[in-house]
Amino acid sequence: MGVRARTVCLLSAAALMSAPALAEAATPAQYRAVERGLERLVAEPTGPPGAMATFHRGGRTTVVSVGKANVRTGARARVGDHMRIASMSKAFSGAVVLNLVGKGRLALGDTIGERLPSMPVAWHAVTIRQLLNHTSGVPEYIGTDELAEHLRTNPSGILRPATLLEWVSDEGLDFPPGSKYTYSNSDNVILGLIAERATGKRYENLLASIVFRPTRLSETFMATRTALPRPFIHGYDVTPGQEPEDLSSVLTPTIGWASGGLVSTPLEVGRFFRAYLRGRFFGAAQKRAQRRFVPGGDSVPAGPGTNGAGLALFRYRTRCGTVYGHTGSFPGYAQWAAATADGKRSVTTTLNIQPPPPGSAQLGRLRRVQTVAVCALLRKGEGR
Repeated sequence: MGVRARTVCLLSAAALMSAPALAEAATPAQYRAVERGLERLVAEPTGPPGAMATFHRGGRTTVVSVGKANVRTGARARVGDHMRIASMSKAFSGAVVLNLVGKGRLALGDTIGERLPSMPVAWHAVTIRQLLNHTSGVPEYIGTDELAEHLRTNPSGILRPATLLEWVSDEGLDFPPGSKYTYSNSDNVILGLIAERATGKRYENLLASIVFRPTRLSETFMATRTALPRPFIHGYDVTPGQEPEDLSSVLTPTIGWASGGLVSTPLEVGRFFRAYLRGRFFGAAQKRAQRRFVPGGDSVPAGPGTNGAGLALFRYRTRCGTVYGHTGSFPGYAQWAAATADGKRSVTTTLNIQPPPPGSAQLGRLRRVQTVAVCALLRKGEGR
């Protein structure tokens, strides 16, 4: 069936845990507009080889998959395939930090100076709250000459979290803390280090005990190697007139760590965001604090509708209603996941290319498809 190939899988979460096979079915009417939108994205000259969306409502997960997860074999993306989730990892670090806040191990008003006194003095006044909602002013390490040189000379080489911050450690803040919003990957790397210092445990172990085990995320982990476990969705660079270049196992995932280093599956990403919105990892006070949104705080890349930044969470107000989640960008992967405020429904989209540039027509088309997906998710009278 080629690039236009499609499948829709209907399954219950319980059935998936007990049987690896996924049942295929015709596309339910409410998801056909999403399917057509994904097909149009795949058909573009610089579009992804494949794209998929998942919808969870009423205890069932519906998967809409078009095109190819692997251009060599022609295989389509499946709900249990591994993928780099990029900056959606920030929501996981938010779950860890807000859990520690709820336990009294940290406070949102704690500063970098109090928790990591060896960090640059110019950063010391920045609070955990400001790191979580990207109003810190801490400079961004992505885009530094040092990172570019590392990726040029040793793209698969492992990077330490401290090294990422060392590349901007001689810089002051970009603006006074709390005065404006600017997305920065440095924020969540610092949060990971703060969580380690507060507990004496490795960040990866905190993820396992606070997030992975309680939520049964057995296929989600912090990656250090370039190789992905099979089966996986291949990520590509697409140039018109050329064969897509497979980027899946080229770049070290340690360029992200707590900010973007996780590998997961579409099924488990949806499960996490439903738990996250239910407040599974922290209490009511942290939930209220998390949902104080900074207007104009776009996720990167921007998600559907009007975006607002909370604490390791973005609000997406669309014409059909509001959902909450995060986007992700990694070479070869454009990710988005969101859930309803009560955590009963969730939606994800995955494209196996780098997200389109900010302000581009292609990104606009992706955001419109995501809006249609929100409309399908929130359609009244069809499950909870």
